[in-house]
Amino acid sequence: MKSLINSLQKQKCNSVAALAILAATSFASCSNPSGNSTQTDSTVVTTETKTDSMATGSVDNVKPTGAKPSWAPDIQPQMQAVLEKLQSYGDKPIPQLTAVEARKNHTPTDAVMALMQENKIAMPLMKVDTMGKEIPVKGGSVHARIYTPQGGSGPFPVIVYYHGGGYVIANLDVYDASAKALGDQVGAVVVSVAYRLAPEHKFPIAHNDSFDAYQWVVKNAASIKGDPKMIAVAGESAGGNLAANMAIMARDKGVQAPVHVLSVYPIASADMNSQSYTKYADAKPLDKPMMMWFTKQYTNSMSEAKDPRLNLVAANLKGLPAFTIINAELDPLASDGEMLEKKLKDAGVTVERKVYNGVTHEFFGMGALVPEAKDAMSYAAGQLKSAFKK
Repeated sequence: MKSLINSLQKQKCNSVAALAILAATSFASCSNPSGNSTQTDSTVVTTETKTDSMATGSVDNVKPTGAKPSWAPDIQPQMQAVLEKLQSYGDKPIPQLTAVEARKNHTPTDAVMALMQENKIAMPLMKVDTMGKEIPVKGGSVHARIYTPQGGSGPFPVIVYYHGGGYVIANLDVYDASAKALGDQVGAVVVSVAYRLAPEHKFPIAHNDSFDAYQWVVKNAASIKGDPKMIAVAGESAGGNLAANMAIMARDKGVQAPVHVLSVYPIASADMNSQSYTKYADAKPLDKPMMMWFTKQYTNSMSEAKDPRLNLVAANLKGLPAFTIINAELDPLASDGEMLEKKLKDAGVTVERKVYNGVTHEFFGMGALVPEAKDAMSYAAGQLKSAFKK
């Protein structure tokens, strides 16, 4: 099995068979040069991960080989090991690349999978099935991957999930572990949305695609074993921004509001001279130059970064559902989460925010390897279950 996965990784998911097998291992990464983060899912893929009898390793044995980076003297060992593995691939920094080239870079997901294989760490058991669905949006359609709990006929609560990548890179496969774990731990249907990417699709297309997909779920939840009255939104990084915007857009357009917003290290401010941007300007896997590059790729002009859909701290936040914000300490976006928490509280919105020390941007989906990520996922799942009254 291990040799087969290695072979498939080298092919970078060039076949449906490769995708199906890598999806079953909870972590997958496919380059996507087209600007549309769509993947082809077979009609139904059973993704209950089998425990490998040879996988006897422990995350406690995953240790870095070098010195701690100067910007992160308190970084956790597993987190540092992931960054070292990612650096070992020798990819060019994203700000030096075109979007098409950047989508071919290795991802933190690749590094996590490699470390798990090297250390014989078993994949977590995820009792969900997946299927693909094309969702109509203005100007075309977007792909969604729907994760459904195994056992039971529903209706299940629903989480509409938006992946990260600065609105420019990544796809459903890179963030498969997060969406799958939420479905498994919450006992919810998760609809992971492949909104169209920039610069091929400029602002506000990702936001509009995301809202069209949210409205589709509201109208069609019953068709995917979902409870139409129990729908939450969630996302990471750019997806954390999108999730927050779904609540704002639903309020402003008179559409059913989500019952909860889970926003993980969201892009929430146009201020790139904040305390965390300054302190972690050189952090990995996300640094300040990358954020500037993402903004340039997605916006029609840099001044658009101040639009309240991107600069959430300037938006009208009154009357929104409860929020959960999760931040990583070693992240340029940590201050974005802090500022968003304050603005939500000032607007009278119920909000809880938790910061995980010693970890970086992108840690959330690494629960199989990084203990802090496992805890963060458990916390997020608990928050959503409470919102769903489960």
